[in-house]
Amino acid sequence: MSFSPPLFIGDLVKSRRTIYQPSLFAMQNLFYLQETGSLTAIKPHISSRQNLSSFLFFYVSDGQGSLTYKNQTYNMKKGDCAFIDCHNQYSQSSSAENLWSLKWVHFNSSSMAQIYSKYLERGGEPSFTIKNEQEVLFTSILDSIFETATSSSYIRDMKINEEISKLLTLLMEYSWNPERARTSNTKRLNVSTVKNYIDQNFESKLSLETVACQFNVNKSYLLRVFKESTGLTVNNYILQKRILKAKNELRFTNKTLDLIATECGLEDANYFIRIFKKIEGITPGEYRKSW
Repeated sequence: MSFSPPLFIGDLVKSRRTIYQPSLFAMQNLFYLQETGSLTAIKPHISSRQNLSSFLFFYVSDGQGSLTYKNQTYNMKKGDCAFIDCHNQYSQSSSAENLWSLKWVHFNSSSMAQIYSKYLERGGEPSFTIKNEQEVLFTSILDSIFETATSSSYIRDMKINEEISKLLTLLMEYSWNPERARTSNTKRLNVSTVKNYIDQNFESKLSLETVACQFNVNKSYLLRVFKESTGLTVNNYILQKRILKAKNELRFTNKTLDLIATECGLEDANYFIRIFKKIEGITPGEYRKSW
C-alpha cells in the first residue's frame, strides 16, 4: 500500500512524496521501501531527525545545502549525494542564497546494517559527488522507485527490491576508495586481517578469546566490529570454516570421524557429530553417504 498526494506546498518546501507500507514478506525478505519523493525548498530551513530504523539516500538535483551527520557537516551542491544510517542523528539545511531541490528514498532490510558497514569499510562516505554522466543512473532509479511505489502493480515489492538493489550496487561502486579505506582501517580493527588469520588457523583451538588476544583488543570490541562487518560472530565464523572443511573431508576422503574432527579443530567425534547435525540437519555419516 502507498499514499501519494500529488503535490504538497507548505511554508518551507513544496514536495511530492509517497509513504509506502511494504508487505510483511517484503520486510522479512527484501530491500523494502519506507518513503520516497522529491522536494524544492521555498525558504531556508533545517530538518533534523534521529533514531529512525531506516537508511537514507538523497540526490541534490539543484541548488546548495548541507548535511550534518555524526558531528560532521558536509556542504553539498547540485550533483552531490548522501547515503546515511538514520539510526544516527542527522540534519539537512538548504542554502539561503541558492535554495536546493532533492530527490530521496528511505529504505531498509534485515541485512542493511552489514551492507552499510561494508560500504564504509570500502571507503564510502556519507556524502560524495557523482560524475555528470552518472547522474542519470541515480535519478532514473529514484524516479523508477517513486513510479513503482505509486502504481497499482501487484508485484510492487519485488520491483522496488530490484531498484534498491541497483542503487546499492551503484553505491558500492562509488564507495570503492582504497586509499580512504586504508586510512579508515588504521583507526579501527581491520576485519579483513582478522578473517585471514582465522582462515589460516581455524584448525587449531581458536575462539573469540584467543583471536582477541592475538590482535590485542577487547573481546566485546572484536565481537561488535566483526559482526558489523560480516554479520557473524567470531565463533560462528570459526565454526563455519570448520564445518566447510569437514564437509570436504567427508566427501573426498575415507578418513574416520575422529580424524576429521581433530583436523578441523572440532575436539572429538561425538562433538563433531552433534554440532554437524545441528547445523546441517543430518549426521556426518549421512552426509558422506549422500555423495
